[in-house]
Order: sequence, then structure tokens, then C-alpha cells
Amino acid sequence: MSDALDRIAAALERLAPAPRAAPDFSVADAFVWHTDPDRLEPVGRVSRVDLALLIGVNRARDTLLDNTRHFARGLPANNALLWGARGMGKSSLVKAVHAQVVAEGLALKIVELAREDLPSVQRLLAHLRGAQARFILFCDDLSFSHDDQHYKSLKAVLDGGIEGRPENVLLYATSNRRHLMPRDMIENERSSAINPSEAVEEKVSLSDRFGLWLGFHPCSQDDYLAMIGGYCAAYGVAVPYDRLRAEAIEWQATRGARSGRVAWQFFCDLAAREGVSLRQTDAPTG
Repeated sequence: MSDALDRIAAALERLAPAPRAAPDFSVADAFVWHTDPDRLEPVGRVSRVDLALLIGVNRARDTLLDNTRHFARGLPANNALLWGARGMGKSSLVKAVHAQVVAEGLALKIVELAREDLPSVQRLLAHLRGAQARFILFCDDLSFSHDDQHYKSLKAVLDGGIEGRPENVLLYATSNRRHLMPRDMIENERSSAINPSEAVEEKVSLSDRFGLWLGFHPCSQDDYLAMIGGYCAAYGVAVPYDRLRAEAIEWQATRGARSGRVAWQFFCDLAAREGVSLRQTDAPTG
């Protein structure tokens, strides 16, 4: 009889495991949220670039850095939406700003939350709410499709519901879309809803909940070349400027675009041809 009870207890434990112990936030400055089971995994080495290597985004850089410093010091700060052209360093800027603030001696953690895990965000906030640390909750490449209801979970983070957003948590999100929704989705609501204005307001009100909107736009050729020059200086790749310029322009012509990502891809190719090793974690993102 006791063996049968033990097996039943073990089966129940597998179906509904006991709550995991509170995470030890002292072991790292960066964490990734996972579900099934819920856990915060520490990240020993974050994939990021130095803030000084992010060219052509000076206004967004300064604004986000000041906002993050204020938050880390316990002062009022805004949730931030970084939106715009792909490959222009939106994700890289969030991670670089966090690293800069930590390097200045301010205590701040960053927690990455995947878009598909948004329904679990209240459980994540429960972990963070009771902690002594302050957290940037980072949601990268955020957008929603026509029938996606995850955006309602995000509203809970931004508005906080009856409890309010935890004072020690701030949300930074990146997206290629200014309103996080496809434009045709908004237009369809406007044309087919019984009350078009209310339907559209429901969709665009999500982005309105971010206090900071930081726009990223396609870079100029000068900025593109400056990005590559900065990488060459930082990693010790010495190439005559005329050759560098000609090869860089040819590279972007074959891609049909200029961006920070394209500049890094060219630099990776150049570094390989020059025999210079790079670490994967050095690569800029978004």
C-alpha cells in the first residue's frame, strides 16, 4: 500500500512540481526567463558590443542611457520602445547601455523575456517584485500578428493592473514596427469594425504605454563607413582606407542595404581575410 502511495505522490509531484526556490540574483547581472518549468537562468557572458562602437544613434543612445541611469539610481524612469529599421542596433543599444550603467558602479540586472513567453509574465514579475535588485525587463523583436492575443499580457506589464508595475522593474522592448502591430491589421480594424475608432485605439494603445519612443532609421553611407572604421580600430584590423571604402561599398551594394548589421557582416569577412579572430559574443544585434 505504501509503495502505491509513494508512486501516486511522485506522479503528482511531476504534474505539479513544488515552487522553485527564489533565484540568486547575486550570481550574474543578466538572466533569461524560461518556462516549463519557470526559472531564471543566469548568463555568464552577454553577447554585446561596447557602447562607443554604436555609430549613428547618438540621440537614442544618450536618451536611453540617461533613462537607465535614473532608474538604477531609484529615480523616476520610463518604459522604452526602440522601433525602426532592422539591423540598426536596437537590441545592441539596450545591452550596451546596461553594461555601461553597471560599469559605472550602479547595481542593475537585465532579464530577457521571449515574446512567446509573455503569458507567463505575471509569474516572472512575482519573482522580481520581491527582490532587492532593480531590473530591466528586455523583450527583443516584439511584434504581434492579426490573431495574436499576447499583447494583452504586455499591457499588464506596462500598466501593472491593481498591484501596479513593480517599482524595481522597467520594460525595454525593440520592434521593427512603431505600433507593434501590422499596419494592415490596424487598417482592417478601421474598415470593418462596428466602431472603427475604438477598434483602432485598442490596437495602437499598446505602444502609447511606453513613455519613451526611440526611432532608428536607415544609416547614411558615411555612418556605414564610420561603423566599419570603428570596428577596425577596436579589433586592430589595419587596412588602407581606399581599399576599405571600395570593398565596403561593394559589399553593401550586393546586399541592397546599409545598416549596422551589414557593416558588421562586412567586417567579419574582412577580419577573416586579414587573419583576425573574433568572438561570437562580440556580434552586434538588432
